Amino acid sequence: MELPTSTDIMIITGNSHTELAKLIANRLGVKMGGTAVYHKTNRETMVEIGDSVRGKDVYIIQTGTKDVNNNIMELLIMAYACKTSSAKNIVAVIPYLPYSKQCKMRKRGCIVSKLLAKMMCKSGLKHVITMDLHQKEIQGFFDCPVDNLRASPFLLQYIQESIPDYRNAVIVARNPGSAKKATSYAERLRLGIAVIHGEQKEAESDMVDGRYSPPTLPKTSRTMDVGVGVPVHPAKEKPPINVVGDVGGRIAIMVDDLVDDVQSFVAAAEVLKERGAYKIYVLATHGLLSSDAPRLIEDSSIDEVVVTNTIPHELQKMQCHKIKTVDISVLLSEAIRRIHNKESMSYLFKNVTLED
Repeated sequence: MELPTSTDIMIITGNSHTELAKLIANRLGVKMGGTAVYHKTNRETMVEIGDSVRGKDVYIIQTGTKDVNNNIMELLIMAYACKTSSAKNIVAVIPYLPYSKQCKMRKRGCIVSKLLAKMMCKSGLKHVITMDLHQKEIQGFFDCPVDNLRASPFLLQYIQESIPDYRNAVIVARNPGSAKKATSYAERLRLGIAVIHGEQKEAESDMVDGRYSPPTLPKTSRTMDVGVGVPVHPAKEKPPINVVGDVGGRIAIMVDDLVDDVQSFVAAAEVLKERGAYKIYVLATHGLLSSDAPRLIEDSSIDEVVVTNTIPHELQKMQCHKIKTVDISVLLSEAIRRIHNKESMSYLFKNVTLED
């Protein structure tokens, strides 16, 4: 990789993923900036930047982990510290953007990812680099440029090089909502597709949207009288869990953007096993693997869970031998190099479609 042409670049990191930050710095041939990020006895976050950032392009490597709120505060304080120390440009490299699943209105809640985007821009960030957002529309919440990189080329390469007889595989969408992503993988690998429909767990899209409070009933109404005056939207009734597509005697590869609570993946794997799939893989960009996910995976019909290193999961790998990691630091370091040298980012988005 061609090194940055100037020396006015600095890479700093919080406590979320120091290993990834070191990998990126080594690939760029840049020394890590001296930064101390710690918590006081009252749990306040303290940031001390040891090196001068005046007039420099500062890249802050910080991802979302289980300690999500501390990760966010560390990022905001580091960005504001660089801003008040006269940094020329502040770019956040956030491989997994926290709160990205809370990007829709729920009852009397709020769109948390928009709030987070506003806070980030206010702290002094001028650019954000992230990977595989849960919903691509989140980019519109930011008042600064956002590069939403894709990990699919690395996962496709893993399928072709590390899964024996992958030509006998079928790409599986865990629910109808992830059918587009599954179709994208299937078309690139020239494989068939299957969709699991009627999952037992309530899907994210089925959560109640709007308010329970009914509108007030007018004293006199010329319209039809149905209940309180407004027709009630019929509730969804999911059919029994079923697989649309043939997986008998095939390798089943489930693809998704995030693996956190694995119970739905384990339930899907059981159904695929019953339908005749002889090997089951789960591929995802982000591997949060919360709570007892390693134990559930170990005891399940899943043969392998492949995730990238956007989130640290070394402890989970020690607890479960089925978890494999794909390194994506080369993509992030190339994005940093191109942005720093004011080069086009088009190559990193070559052949990327709306479904990816």
